[in-house]
Amino acid sequence: MITSDLEGVLPKEQIKHSEERHVLGNGGAQIIEALSEEDISKVLQYADKHNKTVNVISGGTKRGYGGEVEQADILLSLANYKGIIEHSVGDLTLTVKPGTTLKEISDELAKEGQQLALDTPWPEQSTIGGIIAANDSGAKRLLYGSARDLVIGTRIVYADGRVIRTGGKTVKNVAGYDMNKLFIGAMGTLGVISEITIKLRPLPTFEGLSLLHFPNGNAEKEREFAIKILDSVMEPVSLELLTPVLSEKLTGKKAYTLAMAFEDREKAVIAQEDWVKANVPEGVEHTILEQEEAREWWNRFRHIGPNGHDDDENEANTQAALKIGTNNMDVIYALETAEALAEEYGVSVRGHGGVGHGISRIFIKGNPENIVSYIKALRAKVEEKRGYVVCTHLPYALRTAVNPWGEKPGYFPILEGIKLANDPKRILNRQRFVGGI
Repeated sequence: MITSDLEGVLPKEQIKHSEERHVLGNGGAQIIEALSEEDISKVLQYADKHNKTVNVISGGTKRGYGGEVEQADILLSLANYKGIIEHSVGDLTLTVKPGTTLKEISDELAKEGQQLALDTPWPEQSTIGGIIAANDSGAKRLLYGSARDLVIGTRIVYADGRVIRTGGKTVKNVAGYDMNKLFIGAMGTLGVISEITIKLRPLPTFEGLSLLHFPNGNAEKEREFAIKILDSVMEPVSLELLTPVLSEKLTGKKAYTLAMAFEDREKAVIAQEDWVKANVPEGVEHTILEQEEAREWWNRFRHIGPNGHDDDENEANTQAALKIGTNNMDVIYALETAEALAEEYGVSVRGHGGVGHGISRIFIKGNPENIVSYIKALRAKVEEKRGYVVCTHLPYALRTAVNPWGEKPGYFPILEGIKLANDPKRILNRQRFVGGI
């Protein structure tokens, strides 16, 4: 038994009973709670010595993201390895443990008038370690960037238990290769992140949200206005286009809706909102939300998709989520295509996409067979535009029918070589990433 062997490695209260099978997979026959970097290292040394596979989990919001193996030998939980290690207020940097949720970080930083400029979904459950491992981001990446743009240093535990540091704790750290980017977005396949140092920003003193409701069938107006604001001197934090179904849920208006956030000093925000008022296309309805109303709207926006804990056992309510990458102006095409195919394949969808950054999100509900057919059809349409479709939430049974990552990219041999150099025994998150790495 793994349990008896591990009792000499970690205290027995950190070694839990075998886990029941989970609809999203990516589980483990044995659950082990790590409370320190040393714990992580000891578990991985054990796994390396005894050729055991290890899956890593914290908040569980990414559990349905990739993974062709239902269970590993060990499920290493970092959920209780949390807390802020160092907050350098003057340097605008934060060093934090991976199990800390985004909300816990935000609440602490707000006391000093600062923020971690990541607006990823489900902040109460989503942990910084999972966000970094998946290079996650939200609608506001247009101005603030993704996780990859904000991390300046990490500590990584390799699959054999060795610990390395990448980057540093200062923003102006330019020595050598930027090794951080090797691990950000690698889905935990190259090493376990045990510490993250990240750049911060001051909290804006004023927040505004302009909602432009375009009558259906006016894609050209949407495109023209998006280009106009991108070509202007305005600095929107987001340019997120919502499908009519999602817009109706969030705004009460069933129309394609462009959500433009402005965050700055009050005069700067008001000036930009005035520019929008003066340039609203004819026939387009305009709504402005400010301060608490705007913050509440974004809070609801961050809770529209699956979270890894709310999957229904009723197959008719099976959930899936997709990330689509295209040219920024092809977001309109991607959302319209997603809606049209939903009717054809008998699934319900809600979607949004950034006409500034080109990343769209589609949330699907329906029968498993219909979801599989829908994803394949949508992927084919998006690939015609030289885009990609990645499944960021999908039950394990469906991941065997739909490759979550799509076809292997031309540079796959490089990815595979990096994996073999870092984890030659393929211990960590086996077959979780592109091409079954």
